[in-house]
Amino acid sequence: MFKSLRSLPGRRVLPAAALAVTVLAVAACNKTPQYAVTGTIPTDYRERHPIRLTENDHTVHLLIGTGTGVLTAEQRAQVTSMASTWRREGTGHLLIETPKGTANTRTAAYAARETQSILRASGVPPRAIVARSYAAEPSALGPVRLGYLRIEAEAGPCGLWPEDIGASLSPRLTRVHPNVANQPYYNFGCSTQQNLAAMVEYPEDLVQPRASTPAYATRRQTVIEKYRKGENPSGQYETKEAEASDVAK
Repeated sequence: MFKSLRSLPGRRVLPAAALAVTVLAVAACNKTPQYAVTGTIPTDYRERHPIRLTENDHTVHLLIGTGTGVLTAEQRAQVTSMASTWRREGTGHLLIETPKGTANTRTAAYAARETQSILRASGVPPRAIVARSYAAEPSALGPVRLGYLRIEAEAGPCGLWPEDIGASLSPRLTRVHPNVANQPYYNFGCSTQQNLAAMVEYPEDLVQPRASTPAYATRRQTVIEKYRKGENPSGQYETKEAEASDVAK
């Protein structure tokens, strides 16, 4: 075979050893280091610690003794408040759970029936109330649990430090450490996101704005009338001069 190739005009065949050396040399020149590809951490803290909307339990425990199955005035107020918040933010049934196998099983059942009566009187439809029992420790007094599901905003978890704040050697195969590039550290902004999620009253406000409320027609007419007469349309409020020493009086 080699002989036939040498017989072709203008064609020479390299020896097998020289050909192997050439191939190895070319392969060595084209070899480039392979770096591990890892996911990058977003620079914006709102993308690194996003606020999520989840559905969580909102519960109230009504402690019932063994001698009476009547709710206290404070407990009736708690049940009324739960009915009000359920109408505004509830996403499912309103659940009443009574303990079984405890010393206060009978009195808790009486308290649960009173709880249902308060809920219905507060505007909760009977079909939205679900009653059931749960197993409790026999040596303890099981509370009457009242709860429902609602949408809540949350962020985090915070306190994660995957890398040092200062410039240091990174275990990842990256050319430049993120701190050398003056990037914010991973935990930056997490507590702010958690506080915002805890303070917002309606989690839906984080997704879309509320509808505009109707204008106050009476005040609008007053402002237009003053503007037509050339008067100052702003409101006038009575102010009293006071000194800092008056606060202690």
